[in-house]
Amino acid sequence: MIVDVEATRSIRQAEVGSTKTMLDRVKDKFGLVPDWMIADTAYGSGPMLGWLVERKIDPFIPVIDKAGRPDGTWTRTDFDWDAQNDQYICPEGHALKQFRRNYSDPDRGPTGKGTAKYRALKLTCQVCPSKPKCCPNADARSITREEHEDARQVARDLAKTDAYAIAMKLRKKVEMLFAHLKRILGLSRLRLRGPCGAIDEFLLAATAQNLRKLAKIIPAPQQTRKA
Repeated sequence: MIVDVEATRSIRQAEVGSTKTMLDRVKDKFGLVPDWMIADTAYGSGPMLGWLVERKIDPFIPVIDKAGRPDGTWTRTDFDWDAQNDQYICPEGHALKQFRRNYSDPDRGPTGKGTAKYRALKLTCQVCPSKPKCCPNADARSITREEHEDARQVARDLAKTDAYAIAMKLRKKVEMLFAHLKRILGLSRLRLRGPCGAIDEFLLAATAQNLRKLAKIIPAPQQTRKA
């Protein structure tokens, strides 16, 4: 069943923003808070995943990950994250740190916000036997970590579970609703102009779709014939 509708422009930022709007609105109106959410890769950005994890909503969403390296060298996923010591550990066991000394000024130390770059020591990388696999064109290896990397890792861990495979099958049922709106209800093209007109058309179409489904779920009362 469709519980909320929000019409937006066909750009990723607007669609992601509408998801947050609908989740907050459904919570305020009906008191519904989902335990998990299914979506495609367009919703797998760090800020969106962080927003969901912060609200205790499991994101069954493919992560937008651009950590791959075309030259075949080690990627960020080959390095282990040590959250306790705020550092990465390379496959050779060396540490990549953001800061290697304590600052008296707190503004110069780690803030935990934004992106952070972790670097290995130049002397360590120069004598490392795995340098051709790690950083053949640089003096030392560095890794950039985003602010919402913990939430991205939550989504990656969920992608390895059996529940994720079930969620991907359930997502097909949601995609069928959009196909039904376009093919049967004729919503492939809007007839009203402006954002308000689009919202009205989507709301009426979703209402008609829900009524059609309710008519299949709830059987019609049987009338007895008089003798």
